[in-house]
Amino acid sequence: MFEHKTAPILPKALFYRRLALNAGASSLIVGGTLAMGVAGYHYLEGLPWIDGLVNASMLLGGMGPVDPLHTTAGKLFASFYALFCGLVLIAATGILFAPIFHRFLHKFHLEMDDERAWRAKGTAKTRQDKPAAHEAPGAVHPPSEG
Repeated sequence: MFEHKTAPILPKALFYRRLALNAGASSLIVGGTLAMGVAGYHYLEGLPWIDGLVNASMLLGGMGPVDPLHTTAGKLFASFYALFCGLVLIAATGILFAPIFHRFLHKFHLEMDDERAWRAKGTAKTRQDKPAAHEAPGAVHPPSEG
């Protein structure tokens, strides 16, 4: 899905497209989890749809349930749903931030490869390698005597 470490960095337009796709995937996962929670509270605990939405949203957001649970099935569902919501939160966050983290590491790796290439040529990448402000770029100087 991501470019290889030796490939050039992705242009910004394609990066933003990748970021939008990952945000969409993350939203689908969170939305599906929310729908599953609403249905579970409605069918297993007998809560109205809106109360099921409130309870599922609060659990998915890490706050905890609002309404007291009365049935064994509802209590079991709420406990497993709460654990599942914690995993979904971690997964959705990872999916959302993966392109940003990858781009950072890719830039860092390309910089490291550039530095290694300079060292392999036997030259040090220093301030002296850059032309002075009054010199034209690429100016050739005769070797100094002495």
